[in-house]
Amino acid sequence: MVLFLSRKFSLMRRLFMTGGEIAGLIAAIALLIFVIFVSIFLIRVTKVMKHVEKTVDSVDESLQTVTKDVDALSNEVEGLLAKSNTLLNDVNGKVATLDPVFQAMGDLGETVSDLNQSSRNLATKLTSAKTSKVGLAAQVVRSFFKKNKQ
Repeated sequence: MVLFLSRKFSLMRRLFMTGGEIAGLIAAIALLIFVIFVSIFLIRVTKVMKHVEKTVDSVDESLQTVTKDVDALSNEVEGLLAKSNTLLNDVNGKVATLDPVFQAMGDLGETVSDLNQSSRNLATKLTSAKTSKVGLAAQVVRSFFKKNKQ
């Protein structure tokens, strides 16, 4: 009977858990839930990191392409600047050879202006000389007529 009672007691004991066993079971379940959430989080972080890696690779490729394009443009700009410097030097040389021509044209304009002024002065003098000669002739004729009338 003692054996029977001890078996019955151990069976009942197995059906009921002690407080420590319950606390251990709760801690184990909480740890399991924590591990599951951390695993899900790490899986998502891994996916994000793979996407970030792809994006960085794409940006790196784009940057290399842009760098090549910028280098090509830089070389073209250098060539254009060299050509424009050559053209500018050529234009400056030609302008320097044209400067005396424009100076001569300016001098010629001044000479023509001086000639016009001299012509006007001469015409004025001739006109006043003719006027005075005509006036003198008129006086001679008047005095002649005055003498003839007398």
